[in-house]
Amino acid sequence: MGTLEILTLALALAMDAFAVSLGVGAKAGNIGFRQGFRLAWHFGLFQAGMPVVGWMAGSTVREHISAFDHWIAFGLLVCIGLKMIKEAFEPEEPRSQKDPTKGLSLIALSVATSIDAMAAGFSFSVLGISIWLPIVIIGIVAAGMTFLGLYLGSKTLQIMRLEIFAELIGGVVLIIIGVNVLIVHGVFT
Repeated sequence: MGTLEILTLALALAMDAFAVSLGVGAKAGNIGFRQGFRLAWHFGLFQAGMPVVGWMAGSTVREHISAFDHWIAFGLLVCIGLKMIKEAFEPEEPRSQKDPTKGLSLIALSVATSIDAMAAGFSFSVLGISIWLPIVIIGIVAAGMTFLGLYLGSKTLQIMRLEIFAELIGGVVLIIIGVNVLIVHGVFT
């Protein structure tokens, strides 16, 4: 997997963080730098950390599944992509009045937006891809997309449409990456 593919994957994975930060920015209005940094730091950290967990889990079973590892990676990426597309059309849950950049809310949002990254890390492992460059790129992209989402959220009135668009694009990109894994492994030739 090349750097461009890793960057594309990182952007797709960051769409959850982007969509959540859009909502936080819209709700909070003009969010301060400290709050924004805290949210971006945690989203980036969790997005970078979860692939390591998935990669470690995948490396324990790699030799047992090498004959069909590309199908597992494809299945995981397509499932994540379809989940993101489905979530784009689900009604939004009511938000609490608590500051989402502190305490348990921050941890819960960080975990929720990075679960998909764990599955991507598992895919990296079963495909024999080193995890170190991807986690740096994934973390930086997630933090950047969080800052962008906070900024746009505080400036935009039609947040719901942007959240749906971000989830849809992220889901479609993950499905395309999954199909590309099969193409690279010669399934269609």
